[in-house]
Amino acid sequence: MFSFAQPRQRRRPSLTPMIDVVFLLLIFFMLASRFGVDAALPLDLAVGGDATYQGPPRLVDIAPEGLRLNGQPVTADGLADALAPLMQGPDDMVVLRPVDGADVQRLIDVAQALRDAGLTRLTVVE
Repeated sequence: MFSFAQPRQRRRPSLTPMIDVVFLLLIFFMLASRFGVDAALPLDLAVGGDATYQGPPRLVDIAPEGLRLNGQPVTADGLADALAPLMQGPDDMVVLRPVDGADVQRLIDVAQALRDAGLTRLTVVE
């Protein structure tokens, strides 16, 4: 008759490699995900001319090298003060126009500074 070797006792599988893989996946997804809330900047969209403009001109040109209010150079810190004599109230429209390759972050920074100064109607034009 056939003679077989003694049956070996079954080894239990090690869970260490599976735990390592789970922790690596956890670290990957923690690093790949975005935490925090994206900031939103409300703007008036004057599409089709439905927004009305009243009062003196309030055109802010946003360029990479600086700002101009109605063609006159102005600093970012002094923009709200320079706009004050042209405004009848905080709900008057201010037109923002990026020129000469100004990036979006500069536009957002200027718009946020004007929002912080209390201006509520900002319109972006090309």
